[in-house]
Amino acid sequence: MGAMAAMGALPAGAAVLPPLPTLGVPGVPELKPLTRYEAMRLGPGWSHSCHAMLYAPNPGMLFGRIPLRYAVLMQMRFDGLLGFPGGFVDRRYWSLEDGLNRVLGLGLGCVRLTEADYLCSHLTEGPHRVVAHFYARQLTLEELHTIEISAVHSRDHGLEVMGMVRVPLYTQKDRMGGLPNFLANSFVGTAKFQLLFALKILNMVPEEKLAEAVAATQKPKKPPIDHAAGAM
Repeated sequence: MGAMAAMGALPAGAAVLPPLPTLGVPGVPELKPLTRYEAMRLGPGWSHSCHAMLYAPNPGMLFGRIPLRYAVLMQMRFDGLLGFPGGFVDRRYWSLEDGLNRVLGLGLGCVRLTEADYLCSHLTEGPHRVVAHFYARQLTLEELHTIEISAVHSRDHGLEVMGMVRVPLYTQKDRMGGLPNFLANSFVGTAKFQLLFALKILNMVPEEKLAEAVAATQKPKKPPIDHAAGAM
């Protein structure tokens, strides 16, 4: 059964909601977007995951010449995959935001999000019926740094969370250093899609630059030079 069929028709008099934007980056499979209202009307057979992107404008320059644009936080997880802070929320006991804040308290310790920070929802691919909700909160660089410090003292540090990382939002002259190399890492679930979606929707990186970064990760890498064999 499709998601819309599972939800049923919109109530009489409900406003027609505008279509949600798509990612539109070549090489990245699209996920089906749905509104928060639609997501809340999904049947009991659906699971809900909530994750958050915390970011701050960053006026710094790498090597004195490369603009850093923003500081964006992600996590290295226990399974070696990159992801955003958050997790599954049991809708029988928690609202989306209450459940998200409960998980954030375990991994970060000092931040609470509200419905005002909600960004989007998408249906995930795969055998499980999961709708992924994504939140984004802009902070100051000082507030973001405080969260990074707090995360080291959280309950999950060194267990489910190996550490916080910042996403490089620039591309170096070799066309691989920075964001392209970062995107070549392994991400959990919808995390890579959500990262690219947020960077585009929040105008943090121009869409053409995102497309170039993704395309760079799809090019075959040159084999390493065997200097010993060359000498022989």
